Formats: sequence, C-alpha cells, structure tokens
Amino acid sequence: MVNLVSASWGSTLTQTDKQQRIIAAIDLGTNSLHMVIVRIETTLPAFSIIGREKETVRLGDRDLVTGCLKAEVIERAIACLRRFQEVAKTLNAETIIAVATSAVREAPNGKEFLHKVEVELGLSIDLISGPEEARRIYLGVLSGMEFNNQPHMIVDIGGGSTELILGDTHQARTLTSTKIGAVRLTNELIKSDPISNAEFQYLQAYARGMLERSVEEVLANLEYGEQPRLVGTSGTIETLAMINAREKLGFVPSTLNGYQFSLKDLREWVNRLRKMTNIERATIPGMPEKRSEVILAGAVILQEAMNLLGIEAIAVCERALREGVIVDWMLTHSLIEDRLRYQSSVRQRSVLKTAKKYHVNLEHSERVAVFALSIFDQTQGILHNWESEQRQLLWAAAILHNCGHFVNHDSHHKHSYYLIRNGELLGYTETEMEIIANIARYHRKSPPKKKHENFRNLLHKEHRQIVSHLSTILRLAVALDRRQIGAIQQLQCEFIPDTRELKMRIFPSRPDDECSLELWSLDYKKGVFESEFDVKLVATLEKSAVIVH
Repeated sequence: MVNLVSASWGSTLTQTDKQQRIIAAIDLGTNSLHMVIVRIETTLPAFSIIGREKETVRLGDRDLVTGCLKAEVIERAIACLRRFQEVAKTLNAETIIAVATSAVREAPNGKEFLHKVEVELGLSIDLISGPEEARRIYLGVLSGMEFNNQPHMIVDIGGGSTELILGDTHQARTLTSTKIGAVRLTNELIKSDPISNAEFQYLQAYARGMLERSVEEVLANLEYGEQPRLVGTSGTIETLAMINAREKLGFVPSTLNGYQFSLKDLREWVNRLRKMTNIERATIPGMPEKRSEVILAGAVILQEAMNLLGIEAIAVCERALREGVIVDWMLTHSLIEDRLRYQSSVRQRSVLKTAKKYHVNLEHSERVAVFALSIFDQTQGILHNWESEQRQLLWAAAILHNCGHFVNHDSHHKHSYYLIRNGELLGYTETEMEIIANIARYHRKSPPKKKHENFRNLLHKEHRQIVSHLSTILRLAVALDRRQIGAIQQLQCEFIPDTRELKMRIFPSRPDDECSLELWSLDYKKGVFESEFDVKLVATLEKSAVIVH
C-alpha cells in the first residue's frame, strides 16, 4: 500500500512516541466520508480510537446521463477532506491512509477526482476493489470481535454496495461485493413518498435477486453442521439497531457493539418505514440526520439478506472498513504478531492462488522471481531507487507474468495483463494491480508506449516509471530461465560507473552446461534494459564455484 503523508505537514513522530503511533484512516463512501483517528499501542499491539469525523457528501449522487461525479459534489468532498486533514493534524496523526470505494470506482471521472485531491491537498487516496473492500471490512470486524475460530457471516450495507463475508478468524473463506446499497437503491428505485406498493415489491425482489449469488457463495463454503452467527456493520445496520434499542429498551446502549436484534424486529421496522414519508422517518427517535432518506432501502437489503441466509438474528459490530484499513496498515508495517498474524501474508497467498487458477508453471515463475529480485537488489541505489513496496509488485508480476498462456500462447503477455487486472488480487489497491499487470504485460515484445491504453491507465508519472524500470528487469529474469529447467543457479552484478557498464556474472547449475540459449535470450532482450537505464549490459558465464552470499 502506498501511504503518503500530506505534503503540507510532515510526521510529528518523536522518540517518545515510538510506542504510541497516531494515524488516521479515511473512507470515501457512497453516502458519507468518514475518518477515524487512532492511537496504536505498538507494544500490545492494539489501537484505541481518539477521534471520529463524518460528513454526508453523497459521492453516489452522480450525473444520471454520464455516471460521472458532479462538480459540486467533488468540491464538497475536497472541502471535507481538507477539514479532515486539519483535524488529523491537530491530533498529531503521522499519516493519513485514505480509501475510496464503489462510487469513485464506478465513476468514469473517479481517477481524475483522486488525482485532483492529490494535487490540491497532497493526500493520496487508494481506490480499492469490491473484494478488497470486503477483506478490509473483515479485518476491521476481527479487530473488534472475538470469533474463537468459529465461522461468522458479516454483512456490511454501504451506500453503493453490500459486502457479504464468511470468515472464521483464521481466514476469510468468502469475500463478496454486490452493487446494491442504501443510496443506490433509493436513487434508482424509490420515486414516491411514501413508497408505493408496486415500488416496494420491486425493491424487495431486486434486492433479493442481486444478493442471491453472494449468498449461494457464502452457503457453499459452510461445512456440514456449522451454524455461523451473523454480524452487521456500518451506518444502515447501526441505525436500525439504535432505533430498535431506543424503542425496546427506552435508551441507546453506550456501545452498540454486540447489540442484537431479530429478523422479526427488522420485518416490523420495514413495514413501519414503508408507510412513512421521509419527513416522518426523520422524526423517529434516534434517527441520524439524512439517514431517514435512505434507511428503507438499506433495511430491505438487510431483510432480504437475512431471509436468504436463513438467519433469525444479527449482532452489531461498530468496527468496519475504516478500522480494517488501520489493521491492514499495522500488518503492512509488521506491528501485529498475535492472532491476526495469518492475515499478513494475504498478498502472497492471493498471488499464488491466482497462479494456480491459471495453471502457471510455478517452478519456472519462482525462478524468474528470484532472478528479478536479485537484479533489483543488486542495482538498488545504483540504477534505481525503488523500495520494498515496489519490490513486492515486481515479485507478483514475476509470478504471474505467464498466466496469459491460460487464454492463448499468441500475445500471452497481453492476456496476462487482462487476467491480472481483472482478477481478484487481495491485499492490493487498484493502482497496485494496474502496476503489476503492466509490469507483466511488458515482460516481452514492445516496451511501454504512451499510445498503449493499459499504460495510459497509470495517471502518475511515478507509476509509469515503476513499470518502465521493473518490466525491463523482468525481461532479463525471464531470459535467464529461457529453457525453464533451472539452468542458471545464481547471478552477480557489478556496476562500472566510468563506462556505465553493468557486468553480470552468471553461474550455471551444471558446470558442463554452456547455457547458450539463456545467453542468447539475454543478449536479445537486453536492449530495452540498456536504453531504460542508460547502461551497457555485459554478461559472462562463470565456470567456477557458485558464489553464495
């Protein structure tokens, strides 16, 4: 994940704060923008929430004709994010991690909006896919509830999408995201106030139809005899819990975490809400401002999900995507060593799962990855200054560079791009998946060109440079295993600054192997590398013993 500290203010981390780090996470949702600021106790490790901010911006209120984010909504969002930055600065946050979900993901001008935010505020926002959103929601719930390795189903109803998850602490067995949300369905399906019978019947049928596939996937991954609990997160479900608690208990509990209500209660609320006008719904005790407009659609989504799952009760968890973003950051920065440790290897597991899915020759790919990382490491600080984050992207591209063979041998590098870009690599942002796919795309044939649409998808000059540099390294690595038999065991690079020569000593696995095909392939492919780094590559085959570092 690329975490950029705002350009306008730097880290306030001091020596005494090393054990207490403060970071902020922003979630740009379809309905609202939320920020949570947490103090991380690195010695535990755990985090406590020290600040929350929310503003209803309605990014999901897009142009009906083009589907684009409206100019006035963009301005509202930028003003809100600027305010969030000031609050985070006041509370001494060292970093802001921000993610955008379905509204920005689906808008044709979504990436331009994120670029505008970065230019104006110096704030980098990661665009994440539906399954990745579901994975981070799962991490957030895991940080707030103890599953005791028992299976749990999680439903998160947002403004533009609904995530349905099956997990058991150890792993997320199913991560699904469906394009139905409280704001989306309100805007698209509810035109009368109060809702007409015909509209209500259609709203129910539509929600049920859209959820069926996700529910089938969840139920298919349950083992015989398992009876999972249902956990609900985010605004719609918290609001339903709040108004239900106020009516049943006469007060709202100090925390909704763990509060339960039944499907029977929910059905009663749906029947009451459908008969009310928007103004009447707004007067319900405990109803948050502006939630009344979209609560009916959200309640119907939950009702249909519970009906399909055959679950009679739901428990609330107050942690969701924002807290999941924090947990993911802690995992990425090696701050978690307890029961969530398994989640830290999600990237590697996801890449290897994808490789298996497309019948990649893993022995070959892993050798290519070893060579690519060896060249990366030996030229770091000499030919390039990329860090461990970019190194991880190179590894993923090396493992998956040949997956396009699954479609066809001809132009398989282009097929690799498509399969990686449209796959479900968990743990990566949309931008990171675009970079991985492009590195793999350029492991052979033409180098990156501005006229290539896939290369133009990278809006940042820095991201295009990552692809240009790392794809040339991948080309060399592929050449070094040309016969795919592990003919070369190791390589050693030495840079001669005066002549700008990169000497590459190659050590064969067998002393009697001339490695002529590998050397020929290296000579054939080195041109793009040489022009990209302005060096001359001189490769020699060594017959002496392998140098072990």
